[in-house]
Amino acid sequence: MLKTRRKEEKLVDACIAMRQRFVVDNTNPTEWDRSRYIPKARAAGFRVIGYYFDSKVEDALRRNSERDVKKNIPSKAVVATHARLEPPSLKEGFDELFRVKMKPRTGFTVEEWKDEV
Repeated sequence: MLKTRRKEEKLVDACIAMRQRFVVDNTNPTEWDRSRYIPKARAAGFRVIGYYFDSKVEDALRRNSERDVKKNIPSKAVVATHARLEPPSLKEGFDELFRVKMKPRTGFTVEEWKDEV
């Protein structure tokens, strides 16, 4: 909907200023990417809840190929993003964190995140 990071930043800042809850539905593969939102939201008193979609690159490519052609992401971009992927950690400032696992033929499961020790 917003198309650029700058527009996204302005909307997030407006939501924070107005104390309006918001959802960032975006691929944020690294801790640095996620750090654009978490500290700001926490400083404003928001609860920060994250969902990590645990997926194999082959499965992501298959699902991507099944999307409408206009929404299809180039395979090269999917592979490159997967290569940069850093699983999140509660230490980043999340109040709650969940792992979403895709299940063939049955949808998905959601489980509470446990940081690996």
